[in-house]
Amino acid sequence: MRLTIDHRTTYRFTAPQARVVQLLRLTPRNTHDQTVATWNIAIDCDARLREHRDGFGNITTMLYAEGPVSGIEISVVGEVVTSSSNGVLHGTFEPLPAALYLRSTPTTQAEAALATFARTVTADRTPIAALHALNAALHDRFAIVDTRPEPGLTVTAAFARDTATARDLGQMFVAAARAAGFPARYVTGYCDMLSGDRATPHGWADAWIDGLGWIGFDPTLGLCPEERHVRVAVALDAAGCSPVAGSRLGEGRECLDVEVQVSGQA
Repeated sequence: MRLTIDHRTTYRFTAPQARVVQLLRLTPRNTHDQTVATWNIAIDCDARLREHRDGFGNITTMLYAEGPVSGIEISVVGEVVTSSSNGVLHGTFEPLPAALYLRSTPTTQAEAALATFARTVTADRTPIAALHALNAALHDRFAIVDTRPEPGLTVTAAFARDTATARDLGQMFVAAARAAGFPARYVTGYCDMLSGDRATPHGWADAWIDGLGWIGFDPTLGLCPEERHVRVAVALDAAGCSPVAGSRLGEGRECLDVEVQVSGQA
């Protein structure tokens, strides 16, 4: 599958900014299951870009723009060729041991209701069957909404609702899998199987099974990620691998607009 991605993030400021610094996690890596054919990050103002690799193995780009900056658009255009893997990851760069991903964060701490749900769904099943059951149970429990995720929403608060965004479901899977004893992590990327007008990149989860390795689970779709998914970054939670994060020096407010288009061709 050849997937074409067009992802634009636009900031507008009510007052010119003296300096803008952004951390971009927008560049996918080559693995045995995906090959980056073309990829370009463009900025619509005078800015310096410096590429790094973070502790999770993600490719990151630091953006530095000196003011006055009244607005900035970050444009990503690229093509990625993917193949089917039944959700199992092959050839990924893994600098950290899987056990690290048992660690919870403030937004992914599974409290009583979610932890009980996870243990009930996964009880008396083999590891792979338990994780598939958890993926299906979360998919069936919530009505999926296309709204922009609520910043800082915890999995406990999200689990108490009737609706959930893709990010909410991905983080709930991560927290529930850890509560059931499986290392798990959040994944950001792109997918061309989403219905509706989703204005943000997609999010799902990986879980680790001894002897098999990392396996992707997408509770928004109730499936394992396949050739219609492009992986970009991983972390302990959604905030840790958000596509764009940073700071600005200046007065006033900011307005954020995100537009993502993904199309696939066999």
